[in-house]
Amino acid sequence: MFTAKAGHEATLHEALLGLQSLSRKDTGCLEYTVFSDDQRPGTFVLIEGWVRHTDLEAHNEEVHVKEFVNGVQPLLAVPFSVTPLTPLV
Repeated sequence: MFTAKAGHEATLHEALLGLQSLSRKDTGCLEYTVFSDDQRPGTFVLIEGWVRHTDLEAHNEEVHVKEFVNGVQPLLAVPFSVTPLTPLV
């Protein structure tokens, strides 16, 4: 989850779209979609899915991910959060 500082919503939106575009090309990517929270302007949720956990680990080491993580910090009202999810079976 990403929450923009006031006045940085559009810049964060564009940065997330760029990350989405590049990450969808990473090996093992099944899903990489950014959503805008309709009830909280400036809040974005990223849903991602990977074939294997090692694909996710490799993705997190990609240059485009590291550059995003470093570059997005000044745009955020709070640090972004990651919540691993497991589907119910």
